[in-house]
Amino acid sequence: MAAIRLTQGRVDTLRPRKTVRNVRDAELKGYGVRIMPSGKKRYFIHSQHRGHRVWKIVGDAAVMTEADARARARSMLAALRDDRDIEADLSGNALFETVAEEVFTRYGRRWKPRTLAVNRRYLQNQILPFFAGRPVAEIDREEVQRWFRSLHAVPAAANRSAPILSVIMQQAEAWGYRPDDGNPCKDIRRYRQRRSERFLLPEEYRRLGMALEQHEARQPFRVAALRLLLLTGCRKSEIVTLEWRFYRDGRLYLADSKTGPRTVWLCEAAREVLDGLPRSSRFVFPIAGQRTPWCWLDAFWIQLRAEAGLEDLRLHDTRHSYASMALSSGETIRTVGRLLGHDNAATTLKYAHLSDTTVRETVEALAPLLSGVQS
Repeated sequence: MAAIRLTQGRVDTLRPRKTVRNVRDAELKGYGVRIMPSGKKRYFIHSQHRGHRVWKIVGDAAVMTEADARARARSMLAALRDDRDIEADLSGNALFETVAEEVFTRYGRRWKPRTLAVNRRYLQNQILPFFAGRPVAEIDREEVQRWFRSLHAVPAAANRSAPILSVIMQQAEAWGYRPDDGNPCKDIRRYRQRRSERFLLPEEYRRLGMALEQHEARQPFRVAALRLLLLTGCRKSEIVTLEWRFYRDGRLYLADSKTGPRTVWLCEAAREVLDGLPRSSRFVFPIAGQRTPWCWLDAFWIQLRAEAGLEDLRLHDTRHSYASMALSSGETIRTVGRLLGHDNAATTLKYAHLSDTTVRETVEALAPLLSGVQS
């Protein structure tokens, strides 16, 4: 939209659209008003200072007249030209932590509960220590790059935190706290990480099966949950939160997996595991006394892998092993991707590495787990 001479009457008549809209003043260069889709209006200044773009909120149009906003904007722009600091506590110049909390409250509804909890930990541990106390509108690309470099010792945490920071900046822009097209997180080059994929060998399957049998009489639910993980390639969260209503016609119908609704086809051994459990609750594994539904399985897994001499084996590695065996047995990438609930074929491809001989040996090694009898 072309610049116009802003007046109180014109500001009052500006109507919101589906996207954020900036209207600049034709008389005072660098001064304008932003109209949010919600109908809120904020006066702002936008100029250059020491080679950097400066964007600051002057005030809320609901509590400040256009004449007052113009006077304040003129003073702020003059301060920039004279290389003087602009007062730090301007109305509407929100601090990073304030905007971040608003993002987690409003935008965070799109995240699943566990994703929200994980993202909040990264916010608290990796992001806020660096950006807290900074006006969100002043954070630039150079500052974001310094933050990312400061996390070089924890590359995985840095890579996971960067998209969270980007969402905060994106929403800050959409809600009027930052200028348009001002996301300083664009094009951050992530740290390269060595993949630590771990796959079960035939002998390791045997040892794991033997360890499971030792606990079956005393801890049937935990043993059954681990057997289902081994026999289905499901994610841990899909098994520990499984409800009986999702099990019918010999399949699992997961309404809300990581990649959306999906069907898990069960082999006979997996069906036998489920059919052998009592239906005393709506949950297949009604193990009480834990604040989060996956802790009980994590604790059991740590004990079990130690007994089997597999201390370096992660629970998620059972999923990797399932995928590799299926691919090496001749199943297509598309089929295995559907078995695992992948929404990207590239995710499935990384498991295609085992030889046919290894697969045959692995199938034999799985016999104790399928039948519950030691080989």
